[in-house]
Amino acid sequence: MTSLQRREQLIQVGRALFASKGFEAVSVEEIAASAKVSKPIVYEHFGGKEGLYAVIVDREMRALTTVLTSALNDSTAHPRQIVERTALALLSYIEQNADGFQVLVRDSPSTDPAGSFSSLLGDVSLKVENLLMEAFKRQKLPVKGVPYYAQMLVGMTVFTGQYWADRPKVSKEQLAAYIVDLAWHGLSRLDAKPELRFEGRKARQSAKRGAPDDDARRREAQGGETASQDTASQDSAAASREDTARDGAPEAEAGDDSRPDAA
Repeated sequence: MTSLQRREQLIQVGRALFASKGFEAVSVEEIAASAKVSKPIVYEHFGGKEGLYAVIVDREMRALTTVLTSALNDSTAHPRQIVERTALALLSYIEQNADGFQVLVRDSPSTDPAGSFSSLLGDVSLKVENLLMEAFKRQKLPVKGVPYYAQMLVGMTVFTGQYWADRPKVSKEQLAAYIVDLAWHGLSRLDAKPELRFEGRKARQSAKRGAPDDDARRREAQGGETASQDTASQDSAAASREDTARDGAPEAEAGDDSRPDAA
């Protein structure tokens, strides 16, 4: 076995061990034993398990960054298509690199600078934030909450991917459809000024003034939600016609009743 082949073997062995046990629980002795080499060989190639771990994380980070950046960078794509591509890109990476993904999402060692995976998610969130900022401005929605919406979308996708990695009971395409369904239709019906209906300050003040009891407020809220949904459907249809009429505006997908620029 050449030196390059031995190095690659140690990377494969280390990735599997770190994925299953975590960084702290794996020793150089275990890495060497699993690769059927002596401990000095591990030190020769990587200087220890910290060096091996850093190489593995760097490789996985570059692979994941490439697929996510590619999905997010097509400015000519329909906004919903970008959401679909990004969800599928992450799930495809998880499916094809199960051990590598587990290494990234496990607790990193104290020597790992700034938490590499967290840094990657921060970069992705910024890209999503930029896309949402443009869409919110087109829809004349307040942009104050955009950074938080971006974090929600990325967090929802990543944590759902983690759950799916351990319980792959549906295909990645089906899971991506679930994610996009919630994200897209949720974004297309955002309130300009969202507020808590039952637990917010206004609701508590109303209760102190002798407002209707909880059941009455609940019935009122449900009625309001139904009316809001009807209004949202009408607004969505009108917005779709307006957006399609705009020069250079992306064309809505057939059968999609949401606002095409809402995500």
